[in-house]
Amino acid sequence: MSGFKTAAVVVAVVAAAAGGGWYWKQQQGAAPPATGAGVTPGAASGNAAPAAGKADGARKGGPGADRNRPVPAVIDQVRVGDVPVLVNALGTVTARQQAVVRARVDGLLEALTFKEGAAIKKGQALARLDRRPFEAALASVQGQLAKDQAQLDIAQLDLQRYRKLLAEDSIAAQQVDAQAALVKQLQGVITADKAAVATAQLNLSFATVTAPIAGRAGLRQVDPGNMVRSADANGIVVITEVSPITVVFSVPQESMGLVISRFKQAEDKREVIRVQALDRDGRTPIEGGRLLAIDNQTDPSTGSTRLKAGFGNKSGKLFPGQFVNVRVIVDTLPGALTVPQSAIQRGAQGTFVFVVTPEKTASVRRVTLGNPIGERIVVSEGLSEGESVVIDGADKLREGAPVTTVSPPPSMRRRGGPGAPGPAGAAGGPPAPAAPAAPAAPAGAGASPPGGTPAAAAAPAAGKAGADVPAAQAPRPGKGADRGAAKPVGDAAEETSGKARPSGGAAPEAGTPERPRGPAAGGTGKREWTPEQKAAFDALTPEQKEAIRNMTPEQRAALRARRAAREAGEAGAADAAGTKP
Repeated sequence: MSGFKTAAVVVAVVAAAAGGGWYWKQQQGAAPPATGAGVTPGAASGNAAPAAGKADGARKGGPGADRNRPVPAVIDQVRVGDVPVLVNALGTVTARQQAVVRARVDGLLEALTFKEGAAIKKGQALARLDRRPFEAALASVQGQLAKDQAQLDIAQLDLQRYRKLLAEDSIAAQQVDAQAALVKQLQGVITADKAAVATAQLNLSFATVTAPIAGRAGLRQVDPGNMVRSADANGIVVITEVSPITVVFSVPQESMGLVISRFKQAEDKREVIRVQALDRDGRTPIEGGRLLAIDNQTDPSTGSTRLKAGFGNKSGKLFPGQFVNVRVIVDTLPGALTVPQSAIQRGAQGTFVFVVTPEKTASVRRVTLGNPIGERIVVSEGLSEGESVVIDGADKLREGAPVTTVSPPPSMRRRGGPGAPGPAGAAGGPPAPAAPAAPAAPAGAGASPPGGTPAAAAAPAAGKAGADVPAAQAPRPGKGADRGAAKPVGDAAEETSGKARPSGGAAPEAGTPERPRGPAAGGTGKREWTPEQKAAFDALTPEQKEAIRNMTPEQRAALRARRAAREAGEAGAADAAGTKP
């Protein structure tokens, strides 16, 4: 009797194994496992799960890709207007006049009579030297002049007497001639003495140092109490004229033909060529001026020609030695089309843009570019006014792909277009549109109802088995972090466990993985994933996680149906073997 029972048990086990093998093959043939986005962690337990981004093999795109799903993209309009023809260059601010103030005589510096950094007028007193040596020198030469003047007066009186005696033939003519020569000699001495006096007076005036030009004073180079000399290299202070001021910049020879022809026309018509000085980023204008001169030769080492522009600089924002971006407005194009520079794509066939058609599909359009104007660029061929071009999200587009358009933020529209393309949410780049959240199914339901509550807003109900959200969605730990936290979307959490559910009993809430919870399970009472569930979900790629979150209600229903069939087969095999799942 015992042998019969043993044989019956063996037969039952063999039948259960055969039935399980047949069911596994049927499942493998019906839903082959995917290797791209949409692979679920259930494959780790031996159960091959279908790709979350597919619906029964109906998609023909890449792994996990939905070619019929609209691609979100930020768009801007093709604009028309008068566009200036610009020549951009990098220039250096230079002072129109600059002077190093030095003492013209050697002496002791007694005081400085100017304020560092202050505006200086021409002829203003800047420093004072010790005057006493120069006053003494002046008195000495003045005394010598008086002495020589007295000798000249006596010689002239003697010459008059000699001439009277010569008329009476009482003296020799030779004596008269000698006296006349003496008078002339003394007159020369007097001239030299007067020059010495003038020199002494001039040196005395140099004891007060004055400003040779008007401008702004720099920092003092010497302190009072020191000896200053006319040969000092640094001098006392440097005065720089800052208003008006000039900027010297270089223009490549490719653009010099247009600049020279326009400069000649402006001279003939007595017009001016406008020049703008911009800050370091090349966006904010600092000062407006005009083109003054063009150098007479091109630098052979750089292939560029130097130009000089003048600026009033009333605001004082331009300083000598400062590097600025220079923009020369040489002409104006009426009615030109412009697009943001971020809309331009470059490929093997040249430059192109993605145009969004009225049917909300993407169309590749080859374009011919002109001059850039700030963050926009002129398009001479390929586009029409009012067309919509993609400025962010073009890397996910193809010809004929459906597009969900998103207007650029107001800050980007005010600037005339976006800056360099950047990651979503980064400074300078447009924000990425939020993906729609899948609805959460109620507890015990086999499929998600259409038009459910977004996952980000669905809080786990009290008394239900819930799961914490993944790290990409969960709030930081802290007070109230568990309450009101978003749940994993759809079957994402279901598939992360990789374990079969028992066939009997109510199914947990959709989108909620099974896990131990509470002190009875050895936990802390907080909602936590098991290590296997967390490791399985973390092993997914970002594309797979996104595909799971973006599943439609129909896809979720099909997935649950296949899952229920698989669990029913496993439960039947377990019952046949006399074991529990």
